[in-house]
Order: sequence, then C-alpha cells, then structure tokens
Amino acid sequence: MTIASGLGALQRKLGIVFNDAVLLQQALTHSSYINENPRSAVADNERLEFLGDALLNFVVTYELYRNFPRLSEGELTELRIALIRQETLAGAAIALGLGECLILGKGEEITGGRERETNLANAFEALVGAIFLDQGLEIARRFILLWLGDRLADIVNVKGRRNYKALLQEFTQVKLKQLPVYHVVEVSGPDHARHFTVEVRLGDQIVGSGSGRSKKSAEMEAARIAWEHLTAEQTITPQSR
Repeated sequence: MTIASGLGALQRKLGIVFNDAVLLQQALTHSSYINENPRSAVADNERLEFLGDALLNFVVTYELYRNFPRLSEGELTELRIALIRQETLAGAAIALGLGECLILGKGEEITGGRERETNLANAFEALVGAIFLDQGLEIARRFILLWLGDRLADIVNVKGRRNYKALLQEFTQVKLKQLPVYHVVEVSGPDHARHFTVEVRLGDQIVGSGSGRSKKSAEMEAARIAWEHLTAEQTITPQSR
C-alpha cells in the first residue's frame, strides 16, 4: 500500500476529508522514518501527539464531569486514567486500522512496529491533534467520543458502579409496577462505524433516549437518563401520550 492510498483509505474510514493531507501524513509518521530519511518534508508525529494528548484529557474530563454527576473527584480521575491509558488508545487505533497506515523506518518495521502498543497509542493521539488543527475542536471532540465512548461505558460497567439497565428495571418494577421496553429508533453511519439511537419506554411514555456505537451502549445510556430522571422525581407515574 502506498502512502497516498493508505491516507485515502483512512480518510474514508474516518469520514473526514483533510484540508491539509500533510497533517494526516505527519500524524502517522514515526520518528524512526525521519531518522532514516532526514530530508523528509514531513515531520514526525511527536508534536501532534503532544497536542492530541492534551485534547484527549480535556474532552474526556469534561464528558466524565458532565455525564457522571454523582462520582467523586477520585472516581472521575480513575475513570479518566482507565479511558486514556495506552492500552485503550492502542485498541482504538487497531479498530481504525492505524497500524497498517503507520509510516515507519525499516528497522522499526522489521521489529514489529506496526503492532507495537506504544506506536499505536501515540498515533491515535497524534491523529486527534491533526483532526483538531485541520477540522476544529467540535469535530475532534466527536471523533474522540465516537471511538472511546463505548470503552467508557464498558469501564463503568466492569467496575460495577452503575448497571443502569438493572437499576431502572428494579426501580420501575417496584415503584411503578412496569418493566422498561427498549426500541431502536435509528441506525446510522457506515458498517464499520454504526451509530444507534434507542428509546426506553414505560407503556406509551418515552422516559429516556440514548445513543452509542452499539445497541448495548445506546440502551445503557437511555437507561441511565431514564433512571436519573425517575429517581429524581419519585412521584412520577407514567401516563400515555
């Protein structure tokens, strides 16, 4: 695969057409390539990695603060660390196919650089920085949440802090004598990046709506919104619309 074809394929997967394709190429260029090709017109990705790391911290911190009002500062910090750790970012890079697109020196290539976790995580951070510079903060934020949002839900569930579907079912069964029903109302995006929107209903009333990159994560988000709303309003009795 040539560099040009690799960049083109990646842009199609991202759903983003870079105004400055050199930024995308830089995000994928490992320092080993520059060491072996010192006259390269494209710099390595270390500065973009620095920028992307800061953006990831900012976006993830804000989303955690906004979506989990009941978690303490320590719990939020723990979640943030888990979400933007090297292993997690490398996993997102693998899902994007960044390893195949990395521009490596021959030595790094021979020693398995395309599969190296550090290289993959750094490339993901650099890609975030490149998207920010080329497309702006909002597009970079959407990219981060698209590729890390499900991982956030998984981390919360694994740690057992909140299984909102179970909490919602228990609450509605005991307090309202009804069981929640989930309906997929929209599926959008290409096959490799599906986006689901789900509503949760009690009878005919919509009590929550959520979205995510899988049906499961969308249902969990809808359940969270419904549970937080209903438990805040203990006297709510669902009525038909």
